[in-house]
Amino acid sequence: MLKFDEQKVRENMEGALKLRPQINEVVDQIHNRGFSNICWLGIGGTYASAMQAVVHMKEKTALETFYENAAVFLTTGNKRVTKDTLVVISSVTGSTQEVVDAVKKCNEIGATVFGFIDKAEAELATLVDHLISYPLNEQLKFFMVADRFMYLAGEFDDYDAFYQEMDQHFAKGIVEVEKAADKFGQEFALKHHQDDIHYFVGAGNQWGATYSYAMCYWEEQHWIKTKSIESHEFFHGMFEIVERDTPVTIYVTEDSQRSLSERVVDFIPQICANYTVIDAKDYDMPGISAKFRGALSPFIIHAVNNRIDVHVEKINCHPMEIRRYYRQLDY
Repeated sequence: MLKFDEQKVRENMEGALKLRPQINEVVDQIHNRGFSNICWLGIGGTYASAMQAVVHMKEKTALETFYENAAVFLTTGNKRVTKDTLVVISSVTGSTQEVVDAVKKCNEIGATVFGFIDKAEAELATLVDHLISYPLNEQLKFFMVADRFMYLAGEFDDYDAFYQEMDQHFAKGIVEVEKAADKFGQEFALKHHQDDIHYFVGAGNQWGATYSYAMCYWEEQHWIKTKSIESHEFFHGMFEIVERDTPVTIYVTEDSQRSLSERVVDFIPQICANYTVIDAKDYDMPGISAKFRGALSPFIIHAVNNRIDVHVEKINCHPMEIRRYYRQLDY
């Protein structure tokens, strides 16, 4: 397989799962002390992960939880962020200016900040109240935080059973998804690597990832124009510009919002002959109970997208780490 290190992928997933005792220690401390609400704060890709965390929680918990864009927080503020708020952040470099400044503002307010920062020596790492430093798997780290809070609130009775399956089977399952998706990823890349624009449609716990994949991967890293749209909003404007040859990809999850994307899938053959459906249900995750698969849809689809990305990168002869403007110019 092109650019695939099976051992590294598995070890990265297992390493993230092994953070759970550290995460639980922090969450338990905050729960025991008391808090008013949870704010997931980010920008760009981390903002997308914040969206996913809120969707993951909102149908299961009565805890007040919301996401906030760091730049908007700096300009407009949010009165729901108080000294009793837990703010959860994530950063690869620890140097994204909007996030650094937003956390400083949280410090001034007196909010508690829990940070996942890959570089423990970064300035941002010195500004948070609780720090865990481990690269990759941002969504998984966020979900583990959310799940622990819901468990402590008495809203996740299957917590222990779920993580027993995750610890035993998740990492290996994701590796197998990438293997199974490789041929599809190559075919998709060959078909779409020169698209003038590509439309990505998603819902539920995949929406944040859909937004991120369009913007942070295809636009930022592949330099291909895209638009992302929520499945339930597709019929309120966007579908009027879809024609026979318009490239459209629809992500279908196994969570409670699956039907929203299925509605798009059922409709689109009437107007388009250039659509693709990526359905989490099509990929096996041995050892994971059916009742838990809905929560894992974003990780399954991310593994599929990984195979698309490496083939687009190869075909276009454009390394994904190259940027025109990001961190190259002052802005």
